Amino acid sequence: MAFKIFLSKQADFDLQGLCSDPNMSKRLKAVKKALGYLEVNTRHPSLRTHKFKATKGINGEDVFEAYAENNTAGAYRILWQYGLEKQALTILGIIAHP
Repeated sequence: MAFKIFLSKQADFDLQGLCSDPNMSKRLKAVKKALGYLEVNTRHPSLRTHKFKATKGINGEDVFEAYAENNTAGAYRILWQYGLEKQALTILGIIAHP
């Protein structure tokens, strides 16, 4: 089951930040790979997808967290929610894990 991916303004800003920094090329590659997995299967084992309880979506929807990296200091995570359209995901943010 393939999903259509939409980026929020914040997620687009986050992704552009990764693209513009040559020191972040490894992280950018990991994020792109994770986005590819999300597009195909939101429950891919390497994503370790789970509900993100600290916040709600744009209209109060559940927000999920997917791993772009793991076992790395400041590992990147992707925050997303199911979209308003069928078979769609909205990426809310791409953040470094504290």
